[in-house]
Amino acid sequence: MTTQPRASTESPSTETTTRQLCLAADVESYSRRTTPGQAAIQADLVRVLEEAAVLSGLNRTAWSCQPQGDQELAVLPLDTPEPVVLGDFVRHLAILLGERNANRAEDDRLRLRLAIDFGVAPAAALGYSGPTAIAVARYLNAPQLKQVLAAIATTNLAVIVSDRLYQDIVRSCDQGLDPEQYVRAHIEEKGFHGYGWICVPEHSPDQFGPVIAEAERKPEPTPASTPSNVVNQTQGGVFHFGSGDAAETMHKKYYR
Repeated sequence: MTTQPRASTESPSTETTTRQLCLAADVESYSRRTTPGQAAIQADLVRVLEEAAVLSGLNRTAWSCQPQGDQELAVLPLDTPEPVVLGDFVRHLAILLGERNANRAEDDRLRLRLAIDFGVAPAAALGYSGPTAIAVARYLNAPQLKQVLAAIATTNLAVIVSDRLYQDIVRSCDQGLDPEQYVRAHIEEKGFHGYGWICVPEHSPDQFGPVIAEAERKPEPTPASTPSNVVNQTQGGVFHFGSGDAAETMHKKYYR
């Protein structure tokens, strides 16, 4: 059983600042389901997260979780090993989702987006505060991540990790994490700007990298139109307003 966040009663001057792993999961197409279907999918979400944690040797009962219907935000204990979360936990979660979705109709599949960051996320009255809780939410709702999950029909999980986790853990730790399996994405979401790294278990970057590139492609700028109210002076004090057949000509005495 997971614990609920509890706001600190200490004053800001005495409260110790700590940095922890923050993890958020979101169900694809949750709102399209019936009410009984939503209840069932919530139960399955909790189950696969718990089983993936147990299989990875993580103490899920020590996670401080904030359920949000089709989402869960979790702040993990201080001693949680980051490589295990990014490696074994993600792999087990992908396998469990595949087993759960086997032989099910397309609209009954449980498909997840998963975002992971590390930083300050203190408990507050309604959940969590701090920059990391905000960053995880922005990563989770990044258009690139949503489009990757929508485009790769053969996967049940799309994962994004923060740039700091990628640089500190994925690139630096030789614990089964392959940095070549991640593709960088520039996240701009609700005032948040930063880089994240997307991976799709059991899928090559060649399969989802083009989706990220397309999602980040900027539209071509629209050429500026020729103004129709340009005033040109001609010899003899004649002024022309507008252009072409629609031009109006006004004659007036012009003095320099």
